[in-house]
Amino acid sequence: MAVSGGPDSLALLLLAAAALPGRVAAATVDHGLRAESAAESAFVSQISSIVEVSHAALIVQVDPGNVQANARAARYAALAGWMEREGLSALVTAHHADDQAETLLLRLNRGSGVAGLAGVRARGTVPGTRLPLVRPLLGWRRSELAEVVAVAGLHAVDDPSNRDDRFDRARVRKAIAGADWLDVPALALSAANLADADAALDWSAAREWGEAVSKGPMGLTYRPQAPRAVALRVITRIVTELDGEAPRGSAVARLFDSLIARQPASIGNLVARTMPEGWTFTRAPRRRS
Repeated sequence: MAVSGGPDSLALLLLAAAALPGRVAAATVDHGLRAESAAESAFVSQISSIVEVSHAALIVQVDPGNVQANARAARYAALAGWMEREGLSALVTAHHADDQAETLLLRLNRGSGVAGLAGVRARGTVPGTRLPLVRPLLGWRRSELAEVVAVAGLHAVDDPSNRDDRFDRARVRKAIAGADWLDVPALALSAANLADADAALDWSAAREWGEAVSKGPMGLTYRPQAPRAVALRVITRIVTELDGEAPRGSAVARLFDSLIARQPASIGNLVARTMPEGWTFTRAPRRRS
């Protein structure tokens, strides 16, 4: 399991150790972004020893740029490597109902589609791998997990970034705390329902691909039959397969609108056209230097 030492993951450590004695292991990822991180990892190691759980400290380098996104990528890569070395069957994380609600509000504010609004599922895969990822605390509130830690007589790690208004999530967290009319479990349930809708759209897009996409001499041809939401996913897959990189959703939407208007358009290194046989997608000719 991934344990940072914060109240959520520390509660996960305590609960897992009690529920599955001798069958769990913990790891703390040290991103090296704060001077306190090494001491926090040592703290988790100490608590792990008390509850008889083996512990590993994983040190990673975080690329510059989007610090939170890059730290997340480095964290999951390190955890995946640790799982494979230790022969562990699944990664467990402490995502909970408040996390779901915060993510939903953040992405609503950004105009995300169904895929962006979908909450995380109780079971998934570690990003970038096929390793199982389990989230057993999605029905728990942050306050309930903090109570587990308090009852155990422990003081969890305090990460100041959780209160740093430079980060969108910290601002949303404060807004939720100050809005007693918001029903966090209901928001989390909406995120779960959107995850179901996202899975249904994926299923429909896979079926549409099999029935309406064909290979041509220069690329792929798509004769759309499904509603827009499904067609956008099919186009995304077409562009990804031909261009090698997943396009932005906004670019796919603009391309769809152009093709509906029977106008040729480009996306990445591809050109899409409306032809009698359907929408054709081919690589753009290379420009001569």
